[in-house]
Amino acid sequence: MGMNDCLYNMAAYPDQIHELVDVYLDFLMRRSDAIVQHVKPDMLMFSDDLGTSTSSFMSPEMFQEFFLPAYQQLFAKWRSNGVELIYHHNDSYSANLVPYIIEAGADVWQGCLTSNDVPALVQEYGGRLSFMGDIDSSVVDSPDWTRELIEREVRRACETNGKLYFIPCMTMGGAPALYDGVFEYIDECIDRMSEEMF
Repeated sequence: MGMNDCLYNMAAYPDQIHELVDVYLDFLMRRSDAIVQHVKPDMLMFSDDLGTSTSSFMSPEMFQEFFLPAYQQLFAKWRSNGVELIYHHNDSYSANLVPYIIEAGADVWQGCLTSNDVPALVQEYGGRLSFMGDIDSSVVDSPDWTRELIEREVRRACETNGKLYFIPCMTMGGAPALYDGVFEYIDECIDRMSEEMF
């Protein structure tokens, strides 16, 4: 179903949505069995965009009711099978859900957009969760990108977030970048900032 229908159904038919989440969790748990038994990864990433660029799709209370228990079960299974780091990819606004992402057992929020006020999140939650992103793909990954723009965005992200509990990167999941040269130049700028700051 589409997002609008899903949100409507969470309010109108909560019992059925709980059942649907349980079915999907069962699928993920069975899929995880194969991954942790045969691949034996040190790190796994779960991808679940939880909002738009300015708002989460649901209130923290709805996330807690419908999704937190499933996240906790999935991440606990991974952890009990030797997964040391759990990344949660979520390139949307979800600052209001951070306590639940921590409670779920994630170690890193990958893809955190600038609209989340990442420096404030690092200051409040650093040590319980690390934040990876704050270089918005929508800003730097465009057909008219420039080296100056990327340099400015990388410097801003690194200087405002500091050296602890923050990993600078583009926010998009999937492909490194849409436009040639963007990812490579961001990587180069991050390397330079790392040398400068450390």
